[in-house]
Amino acid sequence: MENILEKTKFNIIKTETYETGAKYDVLIKIPMSLGWISSVSFIVENNNTREIFRLDHVKNDEQFSIFKTTITLPTKAIYHYYFSFNVNNQSIYLKKENQKEVSTISPSEMWQMSVNFEVPKWAKGKIMYHIFVDRFNKGREEPLPPMENRTVHSNWDEDIKIGPDENGIWNADFYGGDLKGIIDKLDYIKSLGVSIIYLSPIVWSQSNHRYDTSDYEKVDPYAGTNEDLKKLCTIAHQKGIKIILDAVFNHTGNDSKYFNEYNHFNELGASQSPESKYYPFYRKYIADNKTYFDYWWGMKNLPVCDGSNKEWQNYIYGEGGIIDLWFSLGIDGLRLDVADELSDEFIEGIRTAVKRNKKDGFIIGEVWKNPMRMNRNYISGGKGMDTVMNYTLIDALIRYFKYEDVHKLRDVINQLKTEYPIDTLNSLMNFTSTHDITRAINIFGTHEFRYSGEWAWNLNNESDLEWQKNYQLSFEEYQRGKEIYKAYLYVLTFFPGILSIFYGDEVGLQGMGNLANRRPFPWHNIDKDLLKFFQSLGEIRQKEQFLEEADLEIIEINNEYIMFKRHTLTESILIAVNRSNGKIKIFLPEEYTDYEKTYFLGKSSKEELDSYGALVLKKKNNHITPINYH
Repeated sequence: MENILEKTKFNIIKTETYETGAKYDVLIKIPMSLGWISSVSFIVENNNTREIFRLDHVKNDEQFSIFKTTITLPTKAIYHYYFSFNVNNQSIYLKKENQKEVSTISPSEMWQMSVNFEVPKWAKGKIMYHIFVDRFNKGREEPLPPMENRTVHSNWDEDIKIGPDENGIWNADFYGGDLKGIIDKLDYIKSLGVSIIYLSPIVWSQSNHRYDTSDYEKVDPYAGTNEDLKKLCTIAHQKGIKIILDAVFNHTGNDSKYFNEYNHFNELGASQSPESKYYPFYRKYIADNKTYFDYWWGMKNLPVCDGSNKEWQNYIYGEGGIIDLWFSLGIDGLRLDVADELSDEFIEGIRTAVKRNKKDGFIIGEVWKNPMRMNRNYISGGKGMDTVMNYTLIDALIRYFKYEDVHKLRDVINQLKTEYPIDTLNSLMNFTSTHDITRAINIFGTHEFRYSGEWAWNLNNESDLEWQKNYQLSFEEYQRGKEIYKAYLYVLTFFPGILSIFYGDEVGLQGMGNLANRRPFPWHNIDKDLLKFFQSLGEIRQKEQFLEEADLEIIEINNEYIMFKRHTLTESILIAVNRSNGKIKIFLPEEYTDYEKTYFLGKSSKEELDSYGALVLKKKNNHITPINYH
């Protein structure tokens, strides 16, 4: 049979856009040389549902028989589609991959399209810098003002406090990292190739992590002022950097003007009286004929908000609400804390508010597992988040480099390619570390982790906070960790999505476990070699801008190396990374024997990868001719 994929051409053009969907003209040109074409269908699949659209014959020209139809599809982030036609009484399926005469078609073999869903171009394939604000850099010269239930470290290099203080309060030690300090370091951040800064929560809160809000309307006094946020956004924008703010809308702190359990605020709080205007903000349950507040994971300092309550909704995302306030100060997007615990309705309301302020506003959700398998619409519906933190990939990559777990990496990559919208894939937050997990340098340098744990960063001594605080890599462990870390970073650099750098990861900052991973940035003790390496990765991402939206094709994943390709219609790059502690032979695809540009890690060559080394070859794809436009 002739190669119908190469000879057949089709076009899908949006003609009208509605609030609830869009109309498209679908046209296909099939070579008459195939034979008598009796019927043509356009098949669209979504969430295990299938819709078949019959195309009408329009005309024939010298080579092609032309068919066309008009369809309307509801707003969705992801559809899979293919064509079916009957030629000489034989059914033929036109699909993206595996052109065979079979009726069973997997999502990986279909094309993708989105309806009324598009991630801002400025977010796709960029480099992000994730800052835990209190620990990055102190810009103010004057001492921090005393505040109840807070202690201030005497100097920046003093070690952190892990566990409760003498009053039983957790996370109450502050260093004074602030927005002015970030402004002072914007050029440093820019040197990493960064074009997005993601700030941990900065509004007034109880603790140094600020995930327990006291007042959404004001920047925390230790972090600065609302005017400081506005100034940061203005100067960052001048340098080509966007600002994303961490948004904690699932719960507040109990020591807040909304709950006011300790009567520290002048307003009547929900915990004090049902007459409080904030009482409807919180979720409750009834037991033994009594009404109780719900608390996040049972933590009594984190009362849960009622996402279905209209007053709470209006306060956060109604016109003139909190999101409007934050965007008026210049931010460009939000990272939604515990997004999987927010309702679809609430997330859709957030999206409406974000887009009301900035058409190209960006929304990342904290979702630890595959969001496309969670029976939720917060991405797939096309009306919620743009993308998520890519915990599944990071977990699989760490397991691959530490434990040779080839199967999990293959499975996760297949999920990413077939189940995620293309724009979501290209904007996934692929992080070096986060404030919730062990620093990457520690993960790769030690054997203190549970192979059988749910996540690759689960420690053997998870509850031993004193051990975590005191743990430091030996010189040999650090060097080993750094060597593996560089190979891992090479994969992340060339993988689809946002490369997100957790502050300090680029200079070797250590942190064994949650809390110990939040040490102040070591401005006077940085690993210059590692910093230079990160800067070189930033230069690659800036030079190879086609990677922002290039397709991903896996060539090989085995217990020694991973080899994959990123390509567009005009550019193509091959990446091979050795995960083993030894040199290995590799065999390049024939098309890459002729190339125009190379990047190397270690002493790798076209024939051999160095221990934890990498080889990258780039070539032009000038011979490729587009076969479809959609």
